[in-house]
Amino acid sequence: MRRLNLGLALFVAGMALATPALAYRPFDGTDGDVADVGEFELEMGPAQFLSSPEGRYLMAPATVLNLGVAPGLELVVDFKDFVGLQTVVGQPRMRLLDTDIFLKGILRRGTLQGEGGVSMALEAGPLLPELGGTNGFGAQANLITSYRWDALSLHLNTSAALTRDHQLDGFVGLIAEGPHDWTVRPVGEVYTEHELGNATTYSALAGAIWQVRDGLALDAAVRYAAQPGNNDVEVRFGLTWGVALWHHQEKHE
Repeated sequence: MRRLNLGLALFVAGMALATPALAYRPFDGTDGDVADVGEFELEMGPAQFLSSPEGRYLMAPATVLNLGVAPGLELVVDFKDFVGLQTVVGQPRMRLLDTDIFLKGILRRGTLQGEGGVSMALEAGPLLPELGGTNGFGAQANLITSYRWDALSLHLNTSAALTRDHQLDGFVGLIAEGPHDWTVRPVGEVYTEHELGNATTYSALAGAIWQVRDGLALDAAVRYAAQPGNNDVEVRFGLTWGVALWHHQEKHE
């Protein structure tokens, strides 16, 4: 956590060097692009609300840290701090869940990189033990295929995982975004997820992203997820900030 705090401090100190950031909040999936080399992106939901049969929670914060470490490659760190709004027997009031570290690399340059055809990326890495959750390791790999038209962008996520409980899990999701050059663009996401031996979850999200300026975007969305006997409602508010921690010049022969 000290290293993460140091990264955040460097980010705040370098706000004047902000570079364009693409917000892939408020989704559960992601897009087929990565941060430029030396670019740090903070995706944060400072206080999101979740209501489920287990109880009501604030996710304060829900955080994704991205850092471009090489051309076409970024480091991704995720975690969510769940704060219970009511006492649940056998469950701590505060839990740090969905902890993981991934590497995400571009497999094919396409429309998201200003070139032709689909953009493809692979994101993979370990699922880390949770604080107050499942104390075990897992692994996940996600293939992302994206395409951008003038009026619409689509991002298909197909993921396979070995959960922290050592169960197989599959995830298929589709993100849709309105015109990329709009200051405020409507967005949506649908996905289905199935863990072996458990019920299938179906989820739908609707919201909007406001590109305030280069390096700063705000988002808001409502998500509804359903499985037999267990329906969740989630309200998401967040932001994405981007800053260049160092500059990289590509070599041209």
